[in-house]
Amino acid sequence: MANHIFILAAVMSIAGVFGGLINYYQLTQEHEDDAALPRCIVLGIGAAFLVPVILFFVQSDLITEIRDDPSRLLIYTGFCLIVAIASRLVLTSTPKRILREAQVARTQVEEMQHELRIMQEEVLPLLDTETEQETDLDDNAGPMEPEELDIAASKVLRTLGVGRHIYRSMAGVCREAGADEATIQKSLNVLVNRQLAGKLNTRKGVRWYLTERGRRALDIMV
Repeated sequence: MANHIFILAAVMSIAGVFGGLINYYQLTQEHEDDAALPRCIVLGIGAAFLVPVILFFVQSDLITEIRDDPSRLLIYTGFCLIVAIASRLVLTSTPKRILREAQVARTQVEEMQHELRIMQEEVLPLLDTETEQETDLDDNAGPMEPEELDIAASKVLRTLGVGRHIYRSMAGVCREAGADEATIQKSLNVLVNRQLAGKLNTRKGVRWYLTERGRRALDIMV
């Protein structure tokens, strides 16, 4: 009985080593990886020693039949070798699955970061408008001289300051100002350069808004 178990253990060990070597050479066809060899051998031997458990679950009498018919030892050896080689699925599928899930998670994080940046850009002008400043004037903003603006720019400035929307579309500004897009675009560029208006790329397209300095200039004009 002891010799029988010893023979089976030796067969499983040898089959596990051979199966691990086969897996190693299959995995390292394109690039060498010395660290993969111990993993392949250990997994191969571990898988081979699971063969008795598998035979037990399938209610096979192969292990006991080997004592009466030594030729069945070859079948048992081949079965152990197949299971050892099949352990390569653990080496390949698990890392690939982890890598795939990591890539999906990174993509989702990047999308969330992008959406967060967009939301932050949309909210910051609103917070700046609704937050009380330390002083009524901004020392870095420069003097407020609304009369320096031409008629078109002044009209666009008033258009941005009226209505229920803080962020205005080009079509809406053109419609309310009664001017073509080229003229409105030129006036908006003037307002942005003078820090009276701001430009924001939202999920619905480009939107224009009045800055705090622009609101103070609009109050002076009124």
